[in-house]
Amino acid sequence: MNKDPQEKSVRTLRVGEQVRHILSEILQRGDVHDDVLTRHMVSVTEVRMSPDLRHATVFVKPLLGKDEAAVLKALRTNTAYLQREVAHRIKMKYAARLKFLADESFDEGSHIDALLRQPDVARDLGED
Repeated sequence: MNKDPQEKSVRTLRVGEQVRHILSEILQRGDVHDDVLTRHMVSVTEVRMSPDLRHATVFVKPLLGKDEAAVLKALRTNTAYLQREVAHRIKMKYAARLKFLADESFDEGSHIDALLRQPDVARDLGED
């Protein structure tokens, strides 16, 4: 039975959101025994699943953006544990491989906002 592309994309979004919730819960409860992760609140902002649901790209942001490199390193060090936990909580044929990346969207948004507030740009935008 072939599924149409629309149904597949809805499923990848749904599974990605489930993975995001599970990882957020694990990190919030402090289930990962890692000093760096214990000291930092980490937001899991988005999870993008591959079409076959075997790979998950996890976008994270430490609270206030502090120690981002150390937090990413700690997450990558604990990837095997996190993959096992996600696989245990989501009933799927295969356990998704997790890849952790920093979420740059907040930085990009702040940069665009700053550009739009510059006097020259604001003046140009005011003229129609």
